[in-house]
Amino acid sequence: MKVALTGASGFLGPLFVQRLMEKGHTVHVLARNVERTLSGLPAGVSGAFFDAATPLSPDALGGADAVVHLAGEPVAQRWTQSARQRIRDSRVVGTRLLVEAMRAAGTVRHFVSASAIGYYGDRGAEPLTESSAPGDDFLAQVCRAWEAEAQRAAEAGIRTVLARIGVVVHPEGGALQQMLPLFRLGMGGRMGSGQQYLSWVDREDTLGLLLFALEHPELKGPMNVTAPEPVTNADFARALGAALHRPAVLPVPGFALKVVMGDMSEAVLGGQRVLPRRALEAGYHFQHPELPGALRAMLG
Repeated sequence: MKVALTGASGFLGPLFVQRLMEKGHTVHVLARNVERTLSGLPAGVSGAFFDAATPLSPDALGGADAVVHLAGEPVAQRWTQSARQRIRDSRVVGTRLLVEAMRAAGTVRHFVSASAIGYYGDRGAEPLTESSAPGDDFLAQVCRAWEAEAQRAAEAGIRTVLARIGVVVHPEGGALQQMLPLFRLGMGGRMGSGQQYLSWVDREDTLGLLLFALEHPELKGPMNVTAPEPVTNADFARALGAALHRPAVLPVPGFALKVVMGDMSEAVLGGQRVLPRRALEAGYHFQHPELPGALRAMLG
């Protein structure tokens, strides 16, 4: 297939391009800075301009058979009013413009659109599957609006998968990269009560699940991109400390997180216990289903 990809310069993008090409797909990236994005990718990748705020010409899709949409403003920042607007618009407006171009192009048959487990809101220890109801906090509202725009592709007859991605764990980016310096000094520990669930997923399994969604035509609708064994925040801290052979007993109080992060601390102090039911039922085999083994593999 010829696959058009947004978010090719992000944490997942370059490796996902490699995985697509290894599977024999042709890749066409949609990016704000096409030249810079292509400079970090293998030869043979084409590109066109897309900034998630400007209407996209159907021709910019390059005749793609499939679209994988990973672009979005980072959530890990203080949620000022302007940041909230950027977080929402980059996902909602950007997806709307992309779907409009897909519908007009007439070549796209498969659409995998990123979403997030923030869709479910803060749900304590309740096991959550793709059929669970949404939450109503800021991130849940963003995810609901984001998915509604993606679903317009399904209404046009394009097979659409909503990939609700969990906390991607890898030392080169995301939450783990930020945690490692303190944990390596033996100064890490749980955040807040530590009882909130963290629905993590290894980076390789994230890429694997996105490819799985793209290449399995029976999959439609929401699909949780999380490992099958979510853990509490306290268990995550203990497992990370054990992988690094360091103590992990210094908790970070909730009030301190609120001072440092502002409203964004809601995403850390809340949690979801999300299970990848659709992926497991469809036959996906996780490389790292349990956290201790995943951490040992990536941290040596």
